[in-house]
Amino acid sequence: MHIVLIPCTTHPTTLPLKPNSKLQIKISPIMSSSSSSSSSSSPSNLPLKPIPGDYGMPLFGAIKDRYDYFYNQGRDNFFKIRMEKYQSTVFRTNMPPGALIAPNPKVIALLDAESFPILFDTTKVAKRDVLDGTYMPSTAYTGGYRMCAYLDPSEPNHATLKRYFASLLASKHNQFIPLFQSSLSDLFPKLEEQISKDGKADFNSLSDDMSFNFVFELFCGQSPSKTTLGSKGPSLVTLWLFPQLAPQITFGLPKFLMFAEDFLLHTFSYPAFLVKPAYQKLYDAVYESAGSALDLAEGNFGISREETCHNLLFLAGFNAFGGMKVLFPALIKWVASGGGNLHRQLRNEIRTVVKESEGTITFSALDKMTLTKSVVFEALRIEPPVPYQYGKAKEDIVVHSHDATFEIKKGEMIFGNQNFVGKDPKVFENPEEFVGNRFVGEGEKLLKYVYWSNGRQADDHPTAENKQCAGKDLVVLMSRLMLVEFFLRYDTFTVDSGTVLLGSSVTFKTLTKAS
Repeated sequence: MHIVLIPCTTHPTTLPLKPNSKLQIKISPIMSSSSSSSSSSSPSNLPLKPIPGDYGMPLFGAIKDRYDYFYNQGRDNFFKIRMEKYQSTVFRTNMPPGALIAPNPKVIALLDAESFPILFDTTKVAKRDVLDGTYMPSTAYTGGYRMCAYLDPSEPNHATLKRYFASLLASKHNQFIPLFQSSLSDLFPKLEEQISKDGKADFNSLSDDMSFNFVFELFCGQSPSKTTLGSKGPSLVTLWLFPQLAPQITFGLPKFLMFAEDFLLHTFSYPAFLVKPAYQKLYDAVYESAGSALDLAEGNFGISREETCHNLLFLAGFNAFGGMKVLFPALIKWVASGGGNLHRQLRNEIRTVVKESEGTITFSALDKMTLTKSVVFEALRIEPPVPYQYGKAKEDIVVHSHDATFEIKKGEMIFGNQNFVGKDPKVFENPEEFVGNRFVGEGEKLLKYVYWSNGRQADDHPTAENKQCAGKDLVVLMSRLMLVEFFLRYDTFTVDSGTVLLGSSVTFKTLTKAS
């Protein structure tokens, strides 16, 4: 799953968000992506070692690893135990779901900042149908079409769809700040109302409503409340997403229920007709509302209105809304963990800069908020919204970790886990701690090891040859705006946090208005 996958063009295009602004969404010209891969060649001083680990007995080995991953060890401990066992950050294992959903669960795991970037090099790694890992949901979920996110850059339709979405985004860029501000202005009063009424507030549900309204209006040109969707959009998208992502989740039920849950979630694929009514409602709303977006695709890019509508819905629902369901709760959770001292520093920086810009939040003003920017990058480092990346080796390749080199054979599936890569102790000091100012000053140099966008935060740019999230600057922009608007209204806050399916859950306990 990708966040706000707003694809790029094959021509040099820069989408300026404001005159004289440094913050921009850049769509780079085609270039060799091999330059961004630190693993395409190995240092001569590192030993070449066989990749440790094994896949166990056919079928049973994959089932055992699946139970370890979901129930016996847990997602993080599953990898920690194997790293310690093999004394290596590169090893062989099975990844869920296996069995009847994914015929081949075998992967080579890369869990360090040195080996991981090979997954960015699409000259060496194929990205066809690997968005969700070792399986791909039926195209019946998307009207019979393979969406852009599932296409490898070598496929002709990939570049066409990217050019279209880049053009659509260019026509919307002046709406980014005012539209997101409007969406947030609806969120915060509801947050206050819930806390006043119940003594607490479920941030996830409020954030989901805000995110869906923003995404739908950005791409379709009107509020979903003015369509047949009304207020049901978020629940309909969640219903549509669930069977596609079910093989990756667990409800955290008591252990005596794990066999039943595993059978229901991880053993077979759910047929798309179960959620077809929900999808059809979403499709009809987009088709009726996004006339100008469909005209652009048909007239300028030769893409049928039907295919465009399915891709637009996937972009808005799966990529953007699905990503924001994870992004914003994680951001708030980690900022809350920083406590009163971090909150004081953030509000002082934000209010000072906004005052200097005469009360207006501009792109240039946002760029001056160095601590706010660092906090966003730190949240993306410590809890990336898309932690897993997959790719299949196009040829025999050699990757290197900090300690050794390894040969991966053509056709083998490569898996990277950013929950470990972003906490590589040989790159980041105190990697398990949330350090708000980690990327301030000299710390900016570490941004080349922040990979949340399926590319380096520093240096790398989306091209037609790679799968880096072309909306990475928009994601950072929205995250900064979330913090800016929050700390203009409030001084500090506290939350309870937990886990929910594929992300964090956040419940506000206290909220202190700006003094």
